[in-house]
Amino acid sequence: MDIPAIGDAEELSCDVLVIGGGTAGTMAALTAAERGARVLLLEKAHVRHSGALAMGMDGVNNAVVPGRAEPDDYVAEITRANDGIVDQSTVRQTATRGFAMVQRLESYGVKFEKDEHGEYAVRQVHRSGSYVLPMPEGKDVKKVLYRQLRRREMRERIRIENRVMPVRVLTSPEDGRAIGAAAFNTRTGAFVTVRAGAVILATGPCGRLGLPASGYLYGTYENPTNAGDGYAMAYHAGAALTGIECFQINPLIKDYNGPACAYVANPFGGYQVNRHGDRFVDSDYWSGQMMAEFAAELASDRGPVYLKLSHLPEESVASLEAVLHTTERPTRGTFHAGRGHDYRTHDIEMHISEIGLCGGHSASGVRVDDHARTTVPRLYAAGDLASVPHNYMIGAFVFGDLAGGDAARYTAYEGALPADQLAAAHELIYRPLRHPDGPPQPQVEYKLRRFVNDYVAPPKTGAKLSLAVAAFDRMTGEIAEMGARTAHELMRCAEVSFIRDCAEMAARSSLARTESRWGLYHERLDHPERDDTGWLHHLDLRKSASGAMEFTARPVEPYLVPVDGFAPAGGPSRHLGEVDLVPVATAGAREAAPAARAQAAPVPQAAPVPGGVPGASPRILELLSLAEASPDLAALTPYLTDPDPAVRAAAVAALGETVPADAGPALAERLADADPAVRGAAAAALRELVEVLPGGPELGAGLRAALAVPDTAVRSAALEALRALRLGDVELYAAALADADPEVRIHAVRALVSVDAAGELAAAAADPAREVRVAVAKGLASVHTPAPAPLDPLLADADPLVRGAALAALARTGCPDGYARTAVAALADAAWQVRAGAATGLSAAGAEAAVPALATTLVDANADVRKAAVLALLAHRDTAQARAALATAVSDPDADVRAYAARG
Repeated sequence: MDIPAIGDAEELSCDVLVIGGGTAGTMAALTAAERGARVLLLEKAHVRHSGALAMGMDGVNNAVVPGRAEPDDYVAEITRANDGIVDQSTVRQTATRGFAMVQRLESYGVKFEKDEHGEYAVRQVHRSGSYVLPMPEGKDVKKVLYRQLRRREMRERIRIENRVMPVRVLTSPEDGRAIGAAAFNTRTGAFVTVRAGAVILATGPCGRLGLPASGYLYGTYENPTNAGDGYAMAYHAGAALTGIECFQINPLIKDYNGPACAYVANPFGGYQVNRHGDRFVDSDYWSGQMMAEFAAELASDRGPVYLKLSHLPEESVASLEAVLHTTERPTRGTFHAGRGHDYRTHDIEMHISEIGLCGGHSASGVRVDDHARTTVPRLYAAGDLASVPHNYMIGAFVFGDLAGGDAARYTAYEGALPADQLAAAHELIYRPLRHPDGPPQPQVEYKLRRFVNDYVAPPKTGAKLSLAVAAFDRMTGEIAEMGARTAHELMRCAEVSFIRDCAEMAARSSLARTESRWGLYHERLDHPERDDTGWLHHLDLRKSASGAMEFTARPVEPYLVPVDGFAPAGGPSRHLGEVDLVPVATAGAREAAPAARAQAAPVPQAAPVPGGVPGASPRILELLSLAEASPDLAALTPYLTDPDPAVRAAAVAALGETVPADAGPALAERLADADPAVRGAAAAALRELVEVLPGGPELGAGLRAALAVPDTAVRSAALEALRALRLGDVELYAAALADADPEVRIHAVRALVSVDAAGELAAAAADPAREVRVAVAKGLASVHTPAPAPLDPLLADADPLVRGAALAALARTGCPDGYARTAVAALADAAWQVRAGAATGLSAAGAEAAVPALATTLVDANADVRKAAVLALLAHRDTAQARAALATAVSDPDADVRAYAARG
């Protein structure tokens, strides 16, 4: 392709420019538009399926739901997880605004798991704090957000430009404020300039920093399109970045490089173990300390490390598969199947991810205040790009909202865009076209990221980090020589320049912090101790006037929420300047300089051969085009009744994306479609939209009719919707207990709980399916006025899992003397599940009967039974005998038992 002239640039104008259409970016655009701003959203891919959310999401890690968690407790938890180096004012924004954001997302149609009474089903996964809120349809969050962006009132204020990649934020020569961006079209190669009143960076983490153990460039844990674009743009615009030495490292599935999701498996009874089956993680919260323990176990003779699931009953395994193989990562089931592995027979081998930069999962990012403002006026950062530690998805939404609201105050810049900045951006974009036979991007990027693994990944040393800086300096020339022939290749070449900038920032920041902190994230072998006296500081990095990276040590401000073990005093910052490198030219002293070696000429790369693009049905393409205009139901009806089932399925998907008036009854009608794929799509859409569909009589009639459809998935979805929308009654739900399929009967049990039908529930205690009887036991404990008597037949059930569930239910129903004697006797049962349930139930019994029995259970051979006993003893900790028993458990060989006992 030809290099376009700067003067031929397409110029765009807006009040608020949002760069990145992922989690934070979409929320920033929506809020800014709601405040009246003209918004331009630039996305180098397509907003419908861009960003981390598009890869799958199974839950919210940091939902501070009133009544289940307190904002101050969450702030303290994040402070401890980040070894004290936080700006608590930013973390507190997520803590105090997160629940309102959950409700806002729910109003859009995002579905969060709730119990039978409509309360949020928050789970405790870590040993302190209940913050995890599952999302049963989390795979569809991005689709829901895109639907909001395409609403008519939003389309009038938000202009979306897909396939446009910014490379530099433009700043005013007069006062340094952000005034726009320079970009290019990744399909046509056209040069694009933008003038704006404010700029919001929401480009995600630098996930493509380290090289995955598989060697695949794009096989990263994070979305591989996140190449550090925003980090580099913020740096070159003059913004301060902070915590860049604090890496993101995660425990992942070996060779798959996806999350093992122990936090999803934990409520089902799964957990991380070494090869002997022992739990070993003492750290309470997801942190660098936890990863250090993981890495040490992996490197010992107790490795490999596994996610243990093989001990779970069939119904738990099936439920986990439903989450992990669809909502979290749809390719995961295919991976395990290719290995011939099944959770019932194989535990999941784990390893450690490549390093990356991410504020949302560690702490490294662009420095922001509690309104997402960076140190450059009118430049904002939100999401994984911003340094708000452990902010996760809800934090990304909160800070996108804050950025959009604050930036909406400004109107488009009207002056001339700076010619020198445009010229520099133009050169960065198009220089690979001048030498198309130069080194190809994949080879240069592989080499760059291999150096990251060799020299920057922990454990770190000054010598290795200095070698890294030298390597990255040298590769600046190699990157400038990369060749390209297409606009897509130009995009990849620009990304390599971003990765190189991030790699140098990571190496120099790691050199500057002369201590170890955050466990594995910043482990310096040459400075192995944590130094709170000299380094309870943020390490800020910025571009100096000379173009060098310089550093400032900024003391942590006094906390809003006190945290034991840390006492920041604030005070002035100290300017560190450029970091000194460790001499690494020779091994020790040398007498004479080594001879220089000649550089080899780069090997020319052949031009790629263009391939064909598969065709698509014209009728479906016509429908997809129509869906962009948010059509009403009448416009979609011909497609919903089309003779081709593929068209009907696509129409159902469009109905779920656009949600016109009367969408609910139309979806319910499709539940009876002759084609199973259409029925499945309708059932999935109903589950996704259940929070936003009006529960009118027409929808109720359609859902009731669907209970007669001979398709288990349809009947299950219909019952679930009837319960969630409060459109059913006791008679209807009780009749569903006679359904032939156990899955449907389980939904009937949940529905009966929602209407507190304890009598009808008790009648289901004789169900032939074990999993239904387990659901009944849990349901009898979940009605508003639970009582132990209806549990009697389940306490005598022949199946140990049913007895265990019934015994555990006593913790909610109450455990009076007769039942306490039953639970104490069950502590000698041969099945560990029964013993664990009995221990749990004794938490509600009188201390006189419960504590002595629980104390003897602390020597049980099964760690989960001992854990249940410790948790039950915590309920009796006001007695001296319980505290004495807990004291004996603080040296238990199981990490969970030790940790919970210590809390008592």
